[in-house]
Amino acid sequence: MFERRDVLRLSLGGLAAGVDLSFLPGELVAGSAEAQAATTGFALAEPTPFHPNYVADAARAAAQKPYKAVPNDLPEPLRHLTYEQYVGIRSKPSARIWANENLGFAIEPMHRGFIFSSPVEINLVNQGQARRVIYDTSQFDFGKLPIPKIGDIGFSGFRILLPQREGGFDEIAAFQGASFFRAKARGQHFGTMARALSIKTADPRGEEFPAIRTVWIEQPNLATNALVIHALIDSESMTGAYRFTLHPAEATIIDTECTLFARSKVDNFGLATMSATVVTDAIDHRKADDVRLTIADIGGLQMATGHGEWLWRAVSNHETLQISTFVDENPRGFGFLQRDRVFNDYQDDEQHWELRPSLWIEPIGDWTAGGVELIEIPNDSEANDNIIAYWRPSQVLAAGSETAFAYRQFWCWNPPERSALAEVTDTRSGRDSTGKRRRFLVEFKGDTLGQALQGVPINSVLTATPGNITFIKQYPSQKMKSCRILFELDPGNETSSELRLVLEAAGKPISETWLYRWTR
Repeated sequence: MFERRDVLRLSLGGLAAGVDLSFLPGELVAGSAEAQAATTGFALAEPTPFHPNYVADAARAAAQKPYKAVPNDLPEPLRHLTYEQYVGIRSKPSARIWANENLGFAIEPMHRGFIFSSPVEINLVNQGQARRVIYDTSQFDFGKLPIPKIGDIGFSGFRILLPQREGGFDEIAAFQGASFFRAKARGQHFGTMARALSIKTADPRGEEFPAIRTVWIEQPNLATNALVIHALIDSESMTGAYRFTLHPAEATIIDTECTLFARSKVDNFGLATMSATVVTDAIDHRKADDVRLTIADIGGLQMATGHGEWLWRAVSNHETLQISTFVDENPRGFGFLQRDRVFNDYQDDEQHWELRPSLWIEPIGDWTAGGVELIEIPNDSEANDNIIAYWRPSQVLAAGSETAFAYRQFWCWNPPERSALAEVTDTRSGRDSTGKRRRFLVEFKGDTLGQALQGVPINSVLTATPGNITFIKQYPSQKMKSCRILFELDPGNETSSELRLVLEAAGKPISETWLYRWTR
């Protein structure tokens, strides 16, 4: 069940709009007759033929028609639910699809209500046949609410469950609200959120929130240990045909393939979008009055550029909106990482921020020119995702165009590909004794430092643009294979400064490149 912060951070899902499915080929439209299936306590509509190409055909056909928002047809008993009332609606065990069939996965449809007003149609696919899952109040426990007398209103999304050796199920992923979804590795708590598609994020023209309107979930089997989900996405500017292939292991891997169909010209869209919460941390000077030391899903954004450079951009809860773009071509990977796994750095027995997943993206194929865009939004609540990142292609999508992309997500403890360079393990900031300058402490750790400290001098290459570095000192430790860099920034009358630091030995980098934007 969602916690309050998880529900509130998805509030944008209530703004999502839908797609008119009346144009679909006849074989995609679910039959009206209901047939009970052994897979679930829900009734299923009559089977209709299904092929993955139908999803692309449906998205293409939708893009050729004017956008039509889904009607706000949520019945009155559910339209004005409070948070407490909504989370009190729980699925019954019989509502778990495939729970008793030893297929390696179970699916749990999620109820509509509260901020999750838009319907998602769920279809089950087996041997080329699709059957729509039909909503039924008998499959839900409404808690203190009276059981509503409503018809087939669909669902707000679905959870993906894994059976556990000791019995029961563990939720490893969920799709709910617009095109939002989340996942985690074994032993983790949910944290960073993903989006299938973002359009005009932080754009003065206003953001669009593409919505998953229909999903087709293929029946899994134990041999492949994979779950395939096809999704039709719709928004004012474009539609999309998506295929998500989920592989649970030490990390939860989600392969994403998409084809985008532009209704109109699109010059600002994002792929592999991710969002996370940062309220306060060691670098942030906006300290919350909170018993916890740190409130943060992540520590920063890492990038492996197409030119072979490894970057670490520390993120922060700034006083004002900050937008940064890291221009690149054919990136090797990027993602939000949670590197601090020490409970005492957070002191939160409920949220366990140290157990939040890192999310690493590896492009499949060439993504050509573009950049990783990072957005940092001022934030006073842990219920809000205020750090957003995505790949923004340079290309402009012309009306009527079709464009395909693919990438792999790793929801993990550590990314699968790591450089041999020393990594940033800590970033701290505070004022100096005069209060006119900013003092920074950046710590690097790694085997390369242990080797360099055996006789080759380490050089700290540090720049500030604009501003002046007035003091810098190294604190190396061969035993800890670490090097701490303390420096002071004099910004003068400037309101911001781009900081860049890399450690070198014998003229070559021995650390990833630390980046940070200081703001007054």
